[in-house]
Amino acid sequence: MNDMTNTPRTTPRASATFDEYTLSEIRRAAATGIYDIRGAGAKRKVPHFDDLLFLGASISRYPLEGYREKCSTEVLLGTRFAKKPIALKIPITIAGMSFGSLSANAKEALGRGASAMGTSTTTGDGGMTNEERGHSTQLVYQYLPSRYGMNPDDLKRCDAIEVVVGQGAKPGGGGMLLGQKITERVAKMRTLPVGIDQRSACRHPDWTGPDDLEIKIEELREITDWEKPIYVKVGAARPYYDTALAVKSGADVVVVDGMQGGTAATQEVFIENVGIPTLAAVRQAVKALQDLGMHRKVQLIVSGGIRNGADVAKALALGADAVAIGTAALVALGDNDPHYAAEYEALGTKAGAYDDWHEGRDPAGITTQDPALMARLDPVAAGRRLANYLAVLTLECQTIARACGKSHVHNLEPEDLVALTIEAAAMANVPLAGTDWIPGRGGNF
Repeated sequence: MNDMTNTPRTTPRASATFDEYTLSEIRRAAATGIYDIRGAGAKRKVPHFDDLLFLGASISRYPLEGYREKCSTEVLLGTRFAKKPIALKIPITIAGMSFGSLSANAKEALGRGASAMGTSTTTGDGGMTNEERGHSTQLVYQYLPSRYGMNPDDLKRCDAIEVVVGQGAKPGGGGMLLGQKITERVAKMRTLPVGIDQRSACRHPDWTGPDDLEIKIEELREITDWEKPIYVKVGAARPYYDTALAVKSGADVVVVDGMQGGTAATQEVFIENVGIPTLAAVRQAVKALQDLGMHRKVQLIVSGGIRNGADVAKALALGADAVAIGTAALVALGDNDPHYAAEYEALGTKAGAYDDWHEGRDPAGITTQDPALMARLDPVAAGRRLANYLAVLTLECQTIARACGKSHVHNLEPEDLVALTIEAAAMANVPLAGTDWIPGRGGNF
């Protein structure tokens, strides 16, 4: 018998296909027989704004002096048909997140922070709360397939209406709100039984295409005396055609949400495998507006993975009028804060990775309806943190715009950008850095 004790062995190698997470998911599925549900957005690495760089001014371009020369940031949304367009001081808005998914204190904090910076916030599936309306100088009311909390009086109380066709995290799918978050107040607003799981519809019950949507938009305009801007929000899947059809239907504003956009809860397989990255969606949506002669006449809001002022500036340079933030806004409020590290670990996760928002056990008091946990979030202090964050995003965006010689952030343009990867160059339709080559458009190295 051969002695194998001292025989050299190769180092064990994990599979790139069956990595540690994949193995754990197979074991979990085998043990439970149900698919995994979570919140937040896609966690896989996809081409994103990090793959783009700005070409700052030098001899061939003239920069603006940061302390003496103005760089404006205001944006007007809803100029196509609405009698009362929304005037924002900054090109950054708060995306729709529902009361039910979020606590009342969190919704109040979002309103406080957005109002302090002169921008808008958005309701979400489940209706309008007095906390949010009372602390939001400009509030967008979401009109969703579920019709949960839909109230004609609230349509008149809001400042704009957003018809939600889909979300970036789940285009083609509906939302979930599990029974542990259906409290008496949430149930009353949504006309649901207390403690029973709620699944939102994946499509609107009273229209099936752009012709029907046009009729619905006219109904909403008549209810609100043509005062409110009407947004149409789509999850990024076929953004060129969806944007064109939204314009045909009469939208004042189109919102395109990339796959990095968050959700309160849906299937993991949906979040990671349906939709396209935000970077891939922006230029297609802009191209649709340009082809229709409607760019800047119908405003474009881009959302999904916006984290800093550079992301904002890049979205604007690619042709967006504004961006919307959701997950980043929650982090600014206190979501996933290391202060609660021990409690996150007790839930089987860690600060920075907690995404079981559907369970209603959020230590930070944001994605919960538990009164004791909700009380941890001070809406005044959290609103102040959000305002600070929005201020930094705006200053960073202005810094980049000035470096490119722009006196308004909307003057940023694709010519100011280059890409670090072939994929990003093709998606953003800008040259690969150091070349004049845009993949798919010819050119030379």
